[in-house]
Amino acid sequence: MPVSDRLDRYPTRLTEPAPHLERTDPTVWGEVTSPELAGFDANGYAIIPDLLSQEEVAGFGAEIGHLAADPVLYGDERVVVEPVAGQVRSVFQVHKLSKPIAELVAESRIVGLAEQILGSEVYLHQTRVNYMPGFGGSGFTWHSDFETWHAEDGMPAPRAVSLSIALTDNFPFNGSLMLMPGSHRTFVPCLGETPEGHYRESLQEQRIGVPANDDITFLAARFGITQFTGKAGSALLFDSNLMHGSSNNITPFPRSNIFLVFNSVENALEEPFAAPVRRPTHIAAREVTPVREVAPLADQAR
Repeated sequence: MPVSDRLDRYPTRLTEPAPHLERTDPTVWGEVTSPELAGFDANGYAIIPDLLSQEEVAGFGAEIGHLAADPVLYGDERVVVEPVAGQVRSVFQVHKLSKPIAELVAESRIVGLAEQILGSEVYLHQTRVNYMPGFGGSGFTWHSDFETWHAEDGMPAPRAVSLSIALTDNFPFNGSLMLMPGSHRTFVPCLGETPEGHYRESLQEQRIGVPANDDITFLAARFGITQFTGKAGSALLFDSNLMHGSSNNITPFPRSNIFLVFNSVENALEEPFAAPVRRPTHIAAREVTPVREVAPLADQAR
C-alpha cells in the first residue's frame, strides 16, 4: 500500500492546530498478574519498587560508568552529549554494547512486565542509558514518546511501553520524571514539519513534536502532575503515549537510569507517518525479534 493511502489514526506534525484525539486502542492488551501493575490501565504507568537489588544497582552503575568513559565510543552516533555541559547525555543501543544489560533485558522479571501489558511477545524498539549528571544534566520537555515513534519511526499504534530502571536515587529535586496520570488516553497532535535528520537535534533538545503550552496547561488541569521518585533499584513502567517530562538537574546528585522500550511484535514499524526518512536502527529497531529469543545473543555484547 502506498504511504499516502495508509490510514493514519494519529495524525501529527500538522500545519494548523487540531483537536486532541481520545485514544481508541487499549492500554492493557494482555492479562495483568503482577500486583504492581494493577493501576496501569487507569494511570498509564506503574512503579515497581526494588526491581533490582542493591548489589545489582552497584554492578550496573559501574557498567554504565565504563560506557560513558569508553574512548572508543566517543564520536559514535549512539552517544549523545549534553548541549551545554558537553557530558554524556545518553548511550543508545546499550543492550548491544553491554553483555550484563543484554542478559538483564531477557529476564522474565523484566520482559514479563511488558508482555503482561502488551498481550504478546515483545521486541526491543529502543534501549539506552540516560545520564543526568549533577550541575549540568538538562531535562526533557513535555512530550509523548508515541508521537515521535509514530511520526518519525512509523509505529502504527501506542502498543509499546518503556521501562526506566533507576540506578541512582530519584529525588524530587534532581530532575526526576514528571508524569500526568491518565494522559495516555489523549493523543495530542503537534505542529511543525519534521526536517530530515531531526533526531540529531531532538535527542539533545526536542522542539518539534512537542505539545504547545496551551496543550500542557489543559492536560495538567485535567490530569494533574505527579513525579517518579524512589531509591536506586526501583523502576517505572509507562505507556508510550503518557505525557511526561523532566527539569534540569542543578543539584550535585546525578540521576541515571537504564531505559528499555518494548514494542509488541504485532505492532512492527512501517514507514514514518510524518517524516521524510526513517531514523537510524540504533534509535528505532526494524528487526522484530522477540526478546526471549535474543537472550543467547547476549554473548555478542562486549
